[in-house]
Amino acid sequence: MPKAYMPTSTFFCNFADKRYPLMKTTNILWALLLVLFISCKEVGEKSATSEGKQMEPEKVAKVTDQFEDLEGQPVALADYKGKKVLLNYWATWCRPCIEEMPSLLRSQALLQNENFVVLLASDQSVETIKKFKLARGFDFTYLKFNGSMAQLGINALPVTFIYNEAGEQVEKILGGVDWDAPETIQMLKKVR
Repeated sequence: MPKAYMPTSTFFCNFADKRYPLMKTTNILWALLLVLFISCKEVGEKSATSEGKQMEPEKVAKVTDQFEDLEGQPVALADYKGKKVLLNYWATWCRPCIEEMPSLLRSQALLQNENFVVLLASDQSVETIKKFKLARGFDFTYLKFNGSMAQLGINALPVTFIYNEAGEQVEKILGGVDWDAPETIQMLKKVR
């Protein structure tokens, strides 16, 4: 019986001699590429500077009203129906969150005649939020968020949700923003 030809070069897989370094390396590379390909997904978020475009409501999962004020009283987003709401998720340890607060405070003043309410929500303890408020002196309406940020699609902070007067989410903004920049104020004034 003729013996099958099996190259002895390490370029090919030689199972008889258990020498297959290139094949093993190639298989590992293909497996890594497959994992990377499967794990990547397209993220289509709107930017904070959508110039010349009126913001339209989008179909989103309803945010459950899992907020409380710093006195421990329950707060619902529905309490603000009839107002435009800028809901900023932040944390005391988040440097970009704190860096955007002065401009957010100035934008709050610029938008007070535009029927806007600015709310800052953190999942940290009420005591931690109170200490931050006292130490920093930013005059916001702070809320304790008792829900899961992951369920809201929040993987990094800060994240801001904009709601129109009907209570519909019209914008989701990822990252820090220069809130009192003219183009940002113009975008917020276009909320319908």
